[in-house]
Amino acid sequence: MQIKQYPFYLKTTVILFGITLLIYAMFTLGDILVPLIFAMIVGILLNPLCNRLQRAGLPRVIAIIVTLLIAIIVLGGLLYFLSSQIAMFGESLPLLKKKFTELSGQLSNYLQNRFGISFKKQMEWVNQARSSGTGMLTNTLGSAVGTIGLLFIIPVYIFLFLFYKPLILNFIYEVFSEENSAPVVADILKQTKMAIQSYMVGLLLEALIVAILNSSALLILGVQYAILLGVIGALLNMIPYIGGIIAIALPLLIATITKDGFQTQVGILAAYLLIQFIDNNILVPRIVSSKVQINALISIVVVLLGNAMWGVAGMFLSIPLVAILKIIFDRIDDLKPWGKLLGDEVPTKGKGQLFQRNKKKASVAEKMVSKT
Repeated sequence: MQIKQYPFYLKTTVILFGITLLIYAMFTLGDILVPLIFAMIVGILLNPLCNRLQRAGLPRVIAIIVTLLIAIIVLGGLLYFLSSQIAMFGESLPLLKKKFTELSGQLSNYLQNRFGISFKKQMEWVNQARSSGTGMLTNTLGSAVGTIGLLFIIPVYIFLFLFYKPLILNFIYEVFSEENSAPVVADILKQTKMAIQSYMVGLLLEALIVAILNSSALLILGVQYAILLGVIGALLNMIPYIGGIIAIALPLLIATITKDGFQTQVGILAAYLLIQFIDNNILVPRIVSSKVQINALISIVVVLLGNAMWGVAGMFLSIPLVAILKIIFDRIDDLKPWGKLLGDEVPTKGKGQLFQRNKKKASVAEKMVSKT
């Protein structure tokens, strides 16, 4: 039977229409999809612990409940630590506000004397920035409050994902397996699961190390709220490029308000640039999954797209979601070109073949997951 070939422009139009329809559906169903995706990612991370408890003799339901309790205790400890740091920051807020007002007055006088910008014109700029910033802050806070509210339903989703894991895997197996291809489907599922787990474990390890480096540098420089700023910087570092800029701006702002001169600011800038260099050239290649690196262009585009669709939650979810897609694309022959497009391996001409790539060694996270 001859397969009908459609023209390129028609296939491209159908693909673009499908992508547009998918993005619109994801935007419309954001309130439902965001907690489900969070639960799926956390469930993949907790799955090895749940399996270990089951092998230790615990019934399936009890093992899932114990796994969730451990995760909640760890998350609760982290939130308690951050809340205590934020409480300390709140106690100094009046002093910071006073210092900020003084610096704003000095800056306003400098702009008028140096560039001839009147106070009236400056106030117009401030009001415009305040009105636009208020809308952005409202959207951000609304997204954050919504995310906090979802924390109560996410554990339920995680429990159900872990409980119905055999049913979900069996569904995928039966849908995609064909005659004599069962071993191939099973191998793809196994490799995809291990790659996703290693990527997420590596991402958490990277965030922990970056938080320690940030906090240590700020403590040495004598910046107030060093630990809080270091942890926030590590969390923002999960958002490529955009998060790194905000992570540097926060301690610079605090140092400007609380300290005289600019020596501390120069030290912060130098320390954070050094930490970014260590993170990009040592931590990410050796700790995070070496097979799931996303190139800079795709990273920026998907972060902005995630923010447009789901706000702050979308910015944090965008990179893990694209990483999962790359993992799947790399293991399906027809989708391998798309996986290469998402990756950061730039093809180079080599002897004996058109393109040649250096094989990457297994990362720390991949070795941890393979052992467990």
